[in-house]
Amino acid sequence: MKDISIVILAAGFGTRMRSKTPKVIHKISGFPMIYYSIKEASKISDDIKVVLYHEKEMIKKEINRYFDDVEFIIQDVENFPGTGGALRGIRYRYDNVMILNADMPLIQSSELKNFMQIQADIVMSVIELKNPSGYGRVIIQNSEVQKIVEQKDASKEELKINSVNAGVYLVKRDILESYIPKLSNKNLSKEYYLTDIIEMAKRDNKTIKPIFVKEEDFKGVNSKKDLSEAEIVMQKRIKDNLMKNGILLRLPETIYIESEVEFQGECEVENGVCIHRYSKIINSHIKAHSIIEESSIINSTIGPLAHIRPNSYIENSKIGNFTEIKKSTLKGVKAGHLSYIGDSEIDEGTNIGAGTITCNYDGKAKYKTKIGKNVFVGSDTQIVAPVVIEDDVIIAAGTTLTKDVKKGSLAIGRTPLKTKENFFYKFFKKG
Repeated sequence: MKDISIVILAAGFGTRMRSKTPKVIHKISGFPMIYYSIKEASKISDDIKVVLYHEKEMIKKEINRYFDDVEFIIQDVENFPGTGGALRGIRYRYDNVMILNADMPLIQSSELKNFMQIQADIVMSVIELKNPSGYGRVIIQNSEVQKIVEQKDASKEELKINSVNAGVYLVKRDILESYIPKLSNKNLSKEYYLTDIIEMAKRDNKTIKPIFVKEEDFKGVNSKKDLSEAEIVMQKRIKDNLMKNGILLRLPETIYIESEVEFQGECEVENGVCIHRYSKIINSHIKAHSIIEESSIINSTIGPLAHIRPNSYIENSKIGNFTEIKKSTLKGVKAGHLSYIGDSEIDEGTNIGAGTITCNYDGKAKYKTKIGKNVFVGSDTQIVAPVVIEDDVIIAAGTTLTKDVKKGSLAIGRTPLKTKENFFYKFFKKG
């Protein structure tokens, strides 16, 4: 299905979000909400246009991080405000045009495909709500939409109707080209409303059919409360899909896994774990309350309470509690607890003792640590990069290492121990 043009409306001010950040780039499960609208649209169309106005450059920059085939339309809000004004002058590649909203991150391409199964000049999404208060009512007779009535204009009988406009349309291109220029802003808001084309089309005996959709999929996000509710739905979808595909999640409601996390093989994720986008977990066990950020974990055990920061690659390794790894490659390594390893390459058979840190930053630049095979690093060791530790080396506990160590060596950097007998009694004047 590529014979459809899609317009995504993202020009609004989003004032109810109460944020300096544009509403449509607030994140859900690791990505701006508009990302999901574009991603799902891309599954059924190769002609996607996004209408912008408020903070257009910021939104455009964010979209360009993920997509390179989106056309941007800048709405003339001063002269043509409103959803109808957003569509003025747009040229479409195909005869069928779908209109989406950028603040619907839960929408799915499978739902959008259903619009194409209905033959009509306009297919209009409709939700049936138990409590439709505050929404315009959609009047449907004989399986066709007759009109949309705003709540303030509705009669007592019309107020009993629970069918409301979900805000997504499939419209024939010639309908838009004909009616959008004819829209009027003679209303209280002085805006051009897309919904007015329903009445115009009906007057011209065009077919307008409803498609009933699920509220969950077409939920709009206008406030931070809406954002959190959408996050819950998105997280449930992500985790349900993982469990369906054989991933073991312990207490899944306590786990946070962002979109675009890849799992392969048999994996277990314990309670309280947070895994960020673009991470890859293969045949591994992530223990309780660990954090994985944009890293690859292969045939390894992580945690509990470990922090794997971006650009790390960990294979055949065991990373224990309160250990932090950043931008490092570890293959066949044990780092049991209480260590920081940054900007490092560590080879198989190496053991990192408790309290070991790589001192990789001098205040201006960061430097690399390379540790070979079968190296034993004693507890409370500071490795001051740049440094190379060759294979089969022992680093004594408490060492501050500032230079390379050759293969087979023992490195000791301790200050000689000094003791003064009876000093305690003299200091505290006891005994």
